[in-house]
Amino acid sequence: MEVTKIIAELRKERDQVEEAIISLERLARSSGARRGRPPAWLAAAKKGRRRAPGKKKGAAAKAVAAMAP
Repeated sequence: MEVTKIIAELRKERDQVEEAIISLERLARSSGARRGRPPAWLAAAKKGRRRAPGKKKGAAAKAVAAMAP
């Protein structure tokens, strides 16, 4: 392979990496605190809640009790 061709390909890759870095930096700057109340699913995920939204409290306990002999 020719050296000039290798250099051209490396420069192209460098430009792509620089564009990706710029995009990520812009994304990081614009992701400040959002206003308003978060969606229910997001609030539940942050609290570490394991059950799916919409399920009744204790539904898992009832299912376990029904399976016990």
